[in-house]
Amino acid sequence: MSGRTFIIQLLLMAGIVVIVAWLFIKRGAKQLAVRRLLVIAFAVFAVLTVLFPTVLTRVANLVGVGRGADLLLYTTVLVLLGFLALQEARTKSAEKRTTYLARRLAIDEAEPAVQYRERSLSAHRPAVQGPERSLDVHRDLPHHPERTPDEQYG
Repeated sequence: MSGRTFIIQLLLMAGIVVIVAWLFIKRGAKQLAVRRLLVIAFAVFAVLTVLFPTVLTRVANLVGVGRGADLLLYTTVLVLLGFLALQEARTKSAEKRTTYLARRLAIDEAEPAVQYRERSLSAHRPAVQGPERSLDVHRDLPHHPERTPDEQYG
């Protein structure tokens, strides 16, 4: 093994170790066992391809690809596309949860319709002599904060 080959192998293996360590540290104990096994399998595969590049070339020839580097490129593109699809699904799921929570928070913190109506009417109602009549037909109904005003009275 020549000195240049050893240097690139050492650099690539160091990069693989750093990436795998970062993945484990970043996700911690919450990461599923399957993901950990896949990361370990990837790391072993990466180390083996760095140490034994001719084996990758033989595998590439078996599947109809001319060089091991080309097979590695094709595999990397597939893994990247899979990762992007997974991230897209996670992002959409997170957006849906955020939208639901924002709506729920807005409903929970909203002033009940009855109080808003009374406040609005009392602010615009001129002072009238005699018995007052309330325009609120729902004033005696119970308030349910977990439901929207339309669900409560609709």
